[in-house]
Amino acid sequence: MKVSVLVPTYRRPADLARCLIALQRQMKKPDEVIVVARPEDDATHERLADPAVRGNLPLRVALIEVPGQVAALNRGLDASSGDVIAITDDDAAPRPDWLQRIAAAFKLDPRLGALGGRDWVHERGRVLDGERDQVGKILPSGKIIGNHHLGVGAAREVDMLKGANMSYRRAAIAGLRFDERLRGAGAQVHNDMAFSMGVKRAGWKLVYDPHVAVDHYPAERFDDNRRDVQTMAAVRNAAYNLHLVLREHLPPIKRETAWWWYTLVGTRVYPGLVHAVLSATSKDGATVRSRWRAVRLGAQDARRATS
Repeated sequence: MKVSVLVPTYRRPADLARCLIALQRQMKKPDEVIVVARPEDDATHERLADPAVRGNLPLRVALIEVPGQVAALNRGLDASSGDVIAITDDDAAPRPDWLQRIAAAFKLDPRLGALGGRDWVHERGRVLDGERDQVGKILPSGKIIGNHHLGVGAAREVDMLKGANMSYRRAAIAGLRFDERLRGAGAQVHNDMAFSMGVKRAGWKLVYDPHVAVDHYPAERFDDNRRDVQTMAAVRNAAYNLHLVLREHLPPIKRETAWWWYTLVGTRVYPGLVHAVLSATSKDGATVRSRWRAVRLGAQDARRATS
C-alpha cells in the first residue's frame, strides 16, 4: 500500500522544516511527500533546498498560485499518487509511528475511508493535555464537538476529522474536492469538516484513533482569521462556512434544527441570541454583539447560497 503525505505550506519555513524532519524519522517511510507552496514564497523554497530538511525524503514541490488552503489541498490531491493520502499541517510534527499506524489501519479495514488522530497542541510553553471521550461529533442540535486535540480511549467512528491529522483512502475520495465555495483568504475554516463529512456521506467509515498522533505547534496565520484576534469579516466567513457545510451534509430536518439552535443558542465562537441578550450588562458586551451580528450575516449568506 503506497502512502503519500501532503503538506500545504505558506511562509512558515521553520515550522515546515520541523515537519519534514519528523517525516524523516518515521518508522514506515512515506512513499512520497508532496509540499504545496506558493511560487513567490522565497523563504520556504530556500528552506526546502537545505539537504538537512529534505533528507532522503521522496519529496516533490507542487506549486499553486491561488491563495487559500482549499486550493492548496486540491493541488496536493492532484499531485499525489498514493493509495492513501495522509494530510498534516506545516506547523505539525507527526510522531514516529504515525505512518505505520495509518498504513496498518487502512490495510486491516477495507471499509475505512478516512482516519484521524490526536494533535497534541503545544501552546505558550505547555502541552494541552486534557482528556475527552467525545470527539468529532455533530449533536442532534447541530452543535459541533471537536476535541480532536484532547481525545482519549480506543479508536471509534466519528462524524468529522481535523485537518492537522487526517488520512484518506484514494478510492473513498474519488471525485471529491475540498469545497471551493468556502470563504477566507488563508485557513478557510471548516474545510476539513466538509471534506471528511463528504467521505462519510458516501458510505465510508470515518475513524478517530488518538494513538495516531502528531505534535501541533499552532503558528501565525497571514489573513483576517488570526489565532489571537479575528476581524468581524473573518467571523462572518467562518459562520458562512459552518452553515454551508451543515446545509450541504445534513438531512433536511437536522439542517433546520441546526439553523434554529445556532440562531437562538449558539456557542462562544458562534454566539446566538441568548449570548447577545446576556451580554447586555457585561464589560465585553459590545464585542459579543458585534460577533453575533457577524455570525448571523454569515449564516444568512450560506442559507441564500444553498436555497
